Amino acid sequence: MTALYKILPMAIMQSAMLAGGQVFLKLAMVRMKPFAWTWSFFGSLLTNWPFAACGLCFLFASLLWMHMLKVFPLSLAYPLSSLSFVFGMVAAIVFFHEEVSLAKWIGVGLIVGGCCLIAK
Repeated sequence: MTALYKILPMAIMQSAMLAGGQVFLKLAMVRMKPFAWTWSFFGSLLTNWPFAACGLCFLFASLLWMHMLKVFPLSLAYPLSSLSFVFGMVAAIVFFHEEVSLAKWIGVGLIVGGCCLIAK
């Protein structure tokens, strides 16, 4: 039970960082020019701040993930990483004004329920 109290905040932070990285990646893709093997395209990629923010989010999520794998059993850490789907769903609603069907909410509920079962 003690491990749960230690891993849960890390799992939530890691999942939030993964979802944040996806939000920034989506914003970056909207701002990007159509793909081309040109200096102009790669220059616009390097000056695309959401793309840089995406990379930072993924970097911090990866570092936290490595720590979690070192300290906790994979059978506990890996299922808790699915919380990123929950954060991703909420981010889709908040930032992109997407409509989410009842079936998707049921899926999110099952993910949360599964995490609760794994954590016990």
